[in-house]
Amino acid sequence: MLETTKEAIKRDIDRLNEQQLKQIADFIAFIKFQTRFSQPTTDISQFANLYQEFAEEDRQLAETGISEYASLLNSEDTQ
Repeated sequence: MLETTKEAIKRDIDRLNEQQLKQIADFIAFIKFQTRFSQPTTDISQFANLYQEFAEEDRQLAETGISEYASLLNSEDTQ
């Protein structure tokens, strides 16, 4: 079906005058520009999966950080 659409568009373009061709060229440039700067849609479920994947590691890092912080505070108190 896509090939049929492409062929139909090519046939239609062959029948256009110069002014219409310029409008088509401008529209194509706009579509390319829009596509280049459009933001991809984000699947919210992806965030949930990533959160679950890294949650345990984050907890472990936080606990390690707290332990190190407490250790540093104790060493400052003994000085």
